[in-house]
Amino acid sequence: ASYSAPAPGGYGQQHDYSQNAGNFGASSNQDDDSKKGGKKSMALHALNKIVIMWAGFFTASLFVYFMMSGGDFSFLMTYGAISRMFGFGILNVKIFSSKRATGVSVKTLQLYCLVFFFRLTSIIRHQGYLPYDKSGDWLYHVVEIMALIFTGTALWGCMAPFKSTYQGALDKFGEMHVPPGMGAVYLAVPMLILAIIVHPNLNSDFMSDAAWTYAMYLESVALVPQLFMFQKQTSGVVELLTAHFVAALGFGRLMEFMFWVYSYHELATSAGSKLPGYLALFSQLMQLVLMLDFFWYYYLAVKNATPLVLPSHGAAMGMV
Repeated sequence: ASYSAPAPGGYGQQHDYSQNAGNFGASSNQDDDSKKGGKKSMALHALNKIVIMWAGFFTASLFVYFMMSGGDFSFLMTYGAISRMFGFGILNVKIFSSKRATGVSVKTLQLYCLVFFFRLTSIIRHQGYLPYDKSGDWLYHVVEIMALIFTGTALWGCMAPFKSTYQGALDKFGEMHVPPGMGAVYLAVPMLILAIIVHPNLNSDFMSDAAWTYAMYLESVALVPQLFMFQKQTSGVVELLTAHFVAALGFGRLMEFMFWVYSYHELATSAGSKLPGYLALFSQLMQLVLMLDFFWYYYLAVKNATPLVLPSHGAAMGMV
């Protein structure tokens, strides 16, 4: 039987195909490794920025503590206020550096503007609700004023220059039987009525006592629209700086809660009832409970240097 030689390049060509396929696979693996390395590098860079940001906050806090507190326990009130101011500072950086208002609840900003305004109307005129240490002489006032300014500029950024990026379709808390964007009244009005009825008497002035109490009650629910908005995001991904903003507010509330756990008995009515103190503790505890899920996923995101991803609103998320 005759044997025909293979066509030129026959067997050799098959070998080349196999070799090329191997080379392609190796190249693909290298690309994957390169992408993974790039993502890891970006994650580490983001983690470094987080560490620097929070390290700066804690360093400044310690400096103020040693310079202004004299070791007094009431500094926790000032520390909580500084944390809030820090949080709204972060939010301003997020909005004005990215030129986007995505993921930010305007209703929460509206409520916090009321919180800081009413608190300032009380503490500027009277001293009954100020920290006992030197920070209560002027620093606490300055911190609250700066927090109001930061909140106002963030609200302006969402409603004016970057309004086109504001996600109003997700910021829908309380949108029932009220004009669009007015859902916050379902939180603001009940808290006002409660503050008028039940408030302590440290300033011996109805308007001042009610204003301070209103700020405290309202702050305990002011983050609810923001948490509600998180749940409405289909992706579940929370922008990094927005997450730090909410975490800073939660940390500030934790500091104040620790203070009032030992001082709530001072919040008594003119008749001597301690009901305002109990309500103060309860309202602050409820805010912390509402944020438990957020705190957990925030911890995981920071620990693993990954984006903060919340479960879908139809799953196990129970913040609001």
